[in-house]
Amino acid sequence: MYSARDRVENKRWLNRIERGADRLELGADARSVAADLFLSEAPDADRSKPAVAAASLYAGALVAGEQRSQSRVADAMEVSRLSVHQHWKPILAAAGFQPPSW
Repeated sequence: MYSARDRVENKRWLNRIERGADRLELGADARSVAADLFLSEAPDADRSKPAVAAASLYAGALVAGEQRSQSRVADAMEVSRLSVHQHWKPILAAAGFQPPSW
C-alpha cells in the first residue's frame, strides 16, 4: 500500500503515466489501476522508475480490459519493450493478481 506522500513524491512519474495513457487512448480505469500499481511498487532509484511506470501502465491496461501491446506501451512511455516485458508480471503478482502464463 502507498501513502498520500508517495503520490506527491512520484507526481512526475504519475504525469508520465497519464501522458502515456493519453497516447494509447486508455480509459479512466486503466489509468487508475496503472497509477495504483506504480505507487505500490515504485522503486527508490529514479533510474528504475521509467521501466516500472511503463510496466504498470501495461498491466493496468490489461487489468482494465484495454490491452495494448508491450511495444506500443514501450513506445508511448519511451522505454524499451524489454523493460515492460521484464517488469509487468512481478508488478501484477505483488498486487495480488495471478499473471497469465503467456
